[in-house]
Amino acid sequence: MGDVFKALADSTRRTILDELTDRNGQTLFEICARLVTKHGLASSRQAISQHLDVLERAGLVETRREGRYKFHYVNTGPLEPIIERWLNRPEKDVGDGADTDDKRRPT
Repeated sequence: MGDVFKALADSTRRTILDELTDRNGQTLFEICARLVTKHGLASSRQAISQHLDVLERAGLVETRREGRYKFHYVNTGPLEPIIERWLNRPEKDVGDGADTDDKRRPT
């Protein structure tokens, strides 16, 4: 899970994931072009490639080669444990421990 949080910590990587969510299966060239035109993010292809490597190591991006082209796809699988841990809690847990939580919450 640490690799996922590290990958998501960078705003450029989050923007890359946004772009792949809008249009999955893009090449490095396409991603770079969309980042410039839609977000004014003028990073080098090498920098974007390094960001994609971090996302791929975290499992958030998968690649597929077709000839000399490498296509990038979003993989939301690594986000599922995070969702299960903090967002998909049973409703009975929502009110449990409210008295003790109030003591730990800053005012």
